[in-house]
Amino acid sequence: MELSAILTPAPEGGYVAFNPETGTTTQGETIEEAIANLAEATELYLEEFPLAFHARPLLTTFQVAGHA
Repeated sequence: MELSAILTPAPEGGYVAFNPETGTTTQGETIEEAIANLAEATELYLEEFPLAFHARPLLTTFQVAGHA
């Protein structure tokens, strides 16, 4: 099953990884570690809460006014 991963740099170093289909979140020191941890966390989540549908989210960007 192919799912989405959103990675953001963590303030303390490393990366936070988020899966929007399930809401699972984890972290790792490297991108590879963060994705591996996310895959493990998501597999455990799906054992208890199988997905009802398999639609992928749409990822896009938007802009907001800067803050002074």
